[in-house]
Amino acid sequence: MRHRHLRQVMAIEHAVFPEPWSLAIFNSELALRTGRAYRVARVRHSIVGYVGLMIVGTEAHVTTLAVAPDHHGSGMGTEILLHAMRLSLELGARQVSLEVAAGNTRAQALYRRFGFAPVGVRKGYYQKTGEDAFVMVVHDIDADEYSRRLGAIEARLRSDG
Repeated sequence: MRHRHLRQVMAIEHAVFPEPWSLAIFNSELALRTGRAYRVARVRHSIVGYVGLMIVGTEAHVTTLAVAPDHHGSGMGTEILLHAMRLSLELGARQVSLEVAAGNTRAQALYRRFGFAPVGVRKGYYQKTGEDAFVMVVHDIDADEYSRRLGAIEARLRSDG
């Protein structure tokens, strides 16, 4: 993700989230030279999704992940998360965490396919809606078993596409 992508990213952000990040937050995240990785997903020349990672030691945290509404159900979320998990591994992570809205069952199902499991609840995490967030974590992403999981997800994605 580059600053030049932010116009399209912000359009997705506002379409998807009840509490979208501000342009200033994205700019400050992109300004950090270490410990962050932000990527966009494209179809032709249009940005259709994005993901952000914060890396601290052997832990990665998904700071944001979104898919444009007109690409929901297309497998794009799976593609983006697959890339994020592989990138986390490249950056030395052994576990990955994230927060997801308690009512976002579609995203939770995606995360479960990748081995994420709920480990806690952040009460009232989303200020605007008052909704809780589930904290989900997947451990041992550097293990052979997890590599096989990612391979199976990728194979299924390719056969469906």
